[in-house]
Amino acid sequence: MGAQICSQADAEAPGEALRFHAQAVGAQVRLDARRSTACRRATFHDGIVFSQRPVRPGERVALRLLRRERGWLGGLRVGFTRLDPARVPAPSLPPFLCPDLERRGQTWAAMLPDGCAIPGDVVRFWVDRGGRIFARVNSGPRLLLRDGVLVGAPLWAVMDVYGTTKAIELLDPTANSFSTTTPRGLSEEALPGPKALAGEECAICFHQVANTCLVPCGHTHFCSSCAWRVFRDTARCPVCRWEIKAVAPAWDPLVLGA
Repeated sequence: MGAQICSQADAEAPGEALRFHAQAVGAQVRLDARRSTACRRATFHDGIVFSQRPVRPGERVALRLLRRERGWLGGLRVGFTRLDPARVPAPSLPPFLCPDLERRGQTWAAMLPDGCAIPGDVVRFWVDRGGRIFARVNSGPRLLLRDGVLVGAPLWAVMDVYGTTKAIELLDPTANSFSTTTPRGLSEEALPGPKALAGEECAICFHQVANTCLVPCGHTHFCSSCAWRVFRDTARCPVCRWEIKAVAPAWDPLVLGA
């Protein structure tokens, strides 16, 4: 496939902030100008991305889930690989991290448990010196995703923007907390979409287009990021205080026909 295992001499200095590798990206991935946000444009696969430098054992890779897409099964996959992304031609990347890229060897990954993270949540994952991959969602419990990682050579973080996961943003893992304002990954630069005109803005962030519907009350004043955050935090509509049962696109035919 053209990928090679990198020696220690090839590794970049580990102090550099993590970004997505510019060239080794899945066929459906779009990166923003800072290479901190990755969005899958279509389908449910071809969303593999790598860190631009190796990650040390114990170093946290922090990312925020920005957007999800209904209609698919399964979500974000994360892991580590000895494959240097600078030597992995993008056309050679398979559709799936698990199991396709894993089967090529020197890659270890797993899917986050279903339902453990929604848009707005922060996920940290890391590999320890014993070769175990752990993850933590927000301030929740530590999750063991898998073991058996060979840690004797440089390891790059690898992620798959798969299935229900539509977009992710790399964050500074040393920060004690993260802003709850609209993530920059949801800006027009990162995720193509209609620009909010006067009267169309989300009633919470006043930036993104109000494009979701709260079920069952039917209020459509919020962008997807803010709507999911409200659903997670209070499950009460900010307008009428009805209990939120679901969040749907404002144009969802199931909602329009209800």
